[in-house]
Amino acid sequence: MKIGVPGESAPGERRVALIPETVARLTKAGHSVRVTAGAGDASGFPDAEFEAAGATISPDASSVIATSDMLVFVQSPDQQAISSAAAGTVLISILDARTDAEGLQRLAAANVSGLAMELVPRIARAQRMDVLSSQASIAGYKSALIGANMLGKYLPMMMTAAGTVPPATVLVLGAGVAGLQAIATAKRLGSVVEAYDVRSVVKEQVESLGGVFIELPAAEDAEAAGGYAREQTAEEQAAQQQLLADHVATADVVITTAAIPGRPAPKLVTKEMVDRMSAGSVIVDLAAETGGNCELTKAGEIVLTDNGVSVNGPENIPSMVPNDASRLYSRNVAALLDLLLDEEGNVNLDFEDEIIDAMCVTHDGEVRFKG
Repeated sequence: MKIGVPGESAPGERRVALIPETVARLTKAGHSVRVTAGAGDASGFPDAEFEAAGATISPDASSVIATSDMLVFVQSPDQQAISSAAAGTVLISILDARTDAEGLQRLAAANVSGLAMELVPRIARAQRMDVLSSQASIAGYKSALIGANMLGKYLPMMMTAAGTVPPATVLVLGAGVAGLQAIATAKRLGSVVEAYDVRSVVKEQVESLGGVFIELPAAEDAEAAGGYAREQTAEEQAAQQQLLADHVATADVVITTAAIPGRPAPKLVTKEMVDRMSAGSVIVDLAAETGGNCELTKAGEIVLTDNGVSVNGPENIPSMVPNDASRLYSRNVAALLDLLLDEEGNVNLDFEDEIIDAMCVTHDGEVRFKG
């Protein structure tokens, strides 16, 4: 199998889809791996390490794409890359299948078999392939550091000769993978941590990390299939906002992580809530790219409100930790390849397998993904 790693074309993307560790496994198994020169530089994996792992370094991405049976990306490739791929090529990437119907049509038109990494089903057998979890863990960790760096206070309690400084309070909204990592990181930094999630099942997880779980009285659990949160009713949203208002007002850092796959991010923090926060407080909105959990969030910007609250809407947070984000993504892909490649090294798109069936969004010139 000829496997290509062309590198990323999305602005600001610093991750690489396969790292030398995975490449060495593939070449040892008899596969040919070609990597575009410099593809791993931004994530700390120079060409020399890929060569030592058995990869061939190509001077440009176009030749890698044109001569590969399989292409591996982090983010969706651009139109030029898709057009350069030979018919029948297998492409593995985060494809935003739920929201990018045009992108799927382009893959189908090029007769490329696309496997969307974000569609890995949440079953035990697929955990090693779960890119959403691996990258969300990175985002949650980094969000706590972003909040700490922006806040003009200590996070831990500090006892000094000049007196005791009380610990900062960090409020985490959403206790999925990103939220739990944000809780753990903020707690390790010494802050008082509160957390809220519409799924009551996560209470024990929050408390095991040292956080205080905020409970909505008499709330109906809002966990949907696959462990994700379902969309709430208008009445549930109103009760939630009333409960959270006082907690948001007293928090030094608010980290929001709530997301519903394929839908705009739910609005958890209103302008009225932000107006009650103290000057110097910080909001880090991990859902900025899908509309934001805060009404004031602007993706890719830091908004300073009239009362001195900073609302940060960072984009592509995993790319801010490119080395380990690439390492985890590459291992996710390697786990998928263990399933896809047979003993002779050929791709076996077995649609009787629920993992492959769920992930393969285009094949034989058609869009398979039904939303």
